Amino acid sequence: MNPIHDFLAHLAVERQGSAHTLDAYRRDLAALAAWAGERDLLALDGNDLRAFVAAEHRRGLSPKSLQRRLSACRSLYRWLLKQGRIDASPADGVRAPKAPRKLPQVLDVDEAVQLVELPTDAPLGLRDRALLELFYSSGLRLSEVCALRWHDLDFETGLVTVLGKGSKQRIVPVGSHARAALQAWREDSAGQPDGFVFPGRGGRQISARAIQLRMKQLAMRQGVLKRIHPHLLRHSFASHVLESSGDLRGVQELLGHADIATTQIYTHLDFQHLAKVYDAAHPRAKRER
Repeated sequence: MNPIHDFLAHLAVERQGSAHTLDAYRRDLAALAAWAGERDLLALDGNDLRAFVAAEHRRGLSPKSLQRRLSACRSLYRWLLKQGRIDASPADGVRAPKAPRKLPQVLDVDEAVQLVELPTDAPLGLRDRALLELFYSSGLRLSEVCALRWHDLDFETGLVTVLGKGSKQRIVPVGSHARAALQAWREDSAGQPDGFVFPGRGGRQISARAIQLRMKQLAMRQGVLKRIHPHLLRHSFASHVLESSGDLRGVQELLGHADIATTQIYTHLDFQHLAKVYDAAHPRAKRER
C-alpha cells in the first residue's frame, strides 16, 4: 500500500479537501517520495526528515517553501500515526529554516489623508468617505467592516463594537473625522439601527470583494500610487498610532491581536521611521558627499 496515495485519498474523500489543497500536498509529498527513492516511507526517522529538508534547501527552495514541505510531511505522518501504521512521527521536532518576516507596507500620514479625503459630492461620495475614514480611524479588519451594523456605533462616546477573530468582541475608538463622515452617510442613506452600515445589494451584507475593488478605484481617483487594500489601512493605522504613542500593548488591544508577537512587527516599522529621522537630523549620521 502506498501511504501517500492513501493519505491523499483520505483528504479528498473524508476531509473533502479542495483541488488546490490536494495539488499542493501531492507536490510536496512527491518531493519526499522522490528523495526517499526505494526506501520505505514508513521506516523514515527524524534524521531522515532533517536530511530531506537539508537536501531541498540545497536545491534552492526558500524557507517558506521548506516550511510548506515539512507541514505536508507532518500531516502525512500524523495521519499514519492515527491509523496505527507507525509508532511515532519522524516529523516531530524537525524544523525548517525561518523565513525572514516581511514588513507590511504602510501609507505615510500625507498619503493616508490624500486617500480618505474624498469629495463627498461624487456619486456614493458620502459612503466612500465614511468607509475609508472608518478603516483608517479604527484599524478594523475587512470582515468586521462588512458585518458592521449601525447599532454597533455609539456616536456619543465615539466607540464602535466589533466581533473579531474567534468571535472575540472588542471596543475601538472612532475618530472625529470618521464620526462626522459616518453621521453624514447615515443621514443620507436613512440607515436603520439593525441595518448594515455599508449594505450590499438588497440591503444584504456587502461582500469583501466589493470593498476591495471599490478601494482600488478610489485610490486611483485620488492619485495614490501604492497598491491600496483594506489591510493596508489597518497597517497604516497601527503604525501611525504606535509612532505617536509608543504604546505597543495599547495597539495590540486596538487591533484585537491575541498574541503581542503579532503586533510587534509594527515596532520594526516604527524603528525604520526613527532611523530615517536620525539619519536626516544627527550631524554624525550624515554621510559625506
